[in-house]
Amino acid sequence: MKSLKILAILLTFSLGLPVQAQEEGTTTIYLIRHAEKDRSDKSNRNPHLTEKGNTRALKWAEVFKNVAFDAVYSTNYHRTKETAMPTLKQSNLKGLQMYDPRDLDIDTFLKENKGKTVLVVGHSNTTPYVTNDLLGKQFYKEIADTNNGNLYIVNISASGERSSQLLFIN
Repeated sequence: MKSLKILAILLTFSLGLPVQAQEEGTTTIYLIRHAEKDRSDKSNRNPHLTEKGNTRALKWAEVFKNVAFDAVYSTNYHRTKETAMPTLKQSNLKGLQMYDPRDLDIDTFLKENKGKTVLVVGHSNTTPYVTNDLLGKQFYKEIADTNNGNLYIVNISASGERSSQLLFIN
């Protein structure tokens, strides 16, 4: 059954079909890592995206074109904000919601986003762990610093049942 669900999502994204309406009260959270960052200055802790990264950010917006986001979250770094912006603009939302993964109260986050569909843009060392926190169990491991294509999707039903999917979008 899970394989069929993944196949349906892949077909939806690849064919540009409308995404099925989510079950009433379901919270859906999409989580990605920022796109390729400029690594030319090793001392720069807040680099911008490279040309390839900007292209990937636009591709993420294309992947999400049929998703009706209620909010887009980003850490306060150039690379995450630049990754999120094309999707934010496409969604006609007013602004990015900033979050700090080291100080994220998952219960408050879930309460504020109950029944909504949101995108969370983070980092290789935070995105899998935020996903785990949303699931309430340790399932995903840190990803390689060169992996910019993982898409985690967490669904939480109105009754609190939690499930996830991991896709790789290149």
